[in-house]
Amino acid sequence: MTSQLPQYVIDANIFIQAARSYYSFEFAQPFWNKLRDFGKEGRIVSVDKVLDEIMEGNDQLKNWANSDFKEYFKKAETREITEHYREIVLWAEADLRYDDSAKRTFMERTEADAWVVAYAKTYNCTVVTSEVNNLFAKITIPIPNVCAAFNIPYCDTFGMLKALNFKF
Repeated sequence: MTSQLPQYVIDANIFIQAARSYYSFEFAQPFWNKLRDFGKEGRIVSVDKVLDEIMEGNDQLKNWANSDFKEYFKKAETREITEHYREIVLWAEADLRYDDSAKRTFMERTEADAWVVAYAKTYNCTVVTSEVNNLFAKITIPIPNVCAAFNIPYCDTFGMLKALNFKF
């Protein structure tokens, strides 16, 4: 009997922070190879809006994303995902704790955060982000706050790697 593999949808900050610090391409290539392998297995994905953020850089991460992981950046603006995206941005707009600037940024169609959460809601994924839940946030809308509001599981890089039994 086979069980459905868990699936994680990855926020841009996971890729960017790993590449710039603890999993630098210079000494942690096995990490990047394993992310690609998890993508091939259907265990991790991200969304095209995250790829757009990565493409703003001009570094090894951009090269890796284009050559090794590009097919695992899924289209965000599908009918099903867009329905959940609308629900999420309406929630953000109505939440009085966030200032107008935070809401505007969160609701920009080019910003990946709401799309990552909408993808997770649509496909019952766990969101992987380095952001933390912050009930007192006013000038940003942290992804974990959104996940909590919609009962969507989330974790950080290390939580995902542990759950996926990652080993070098």
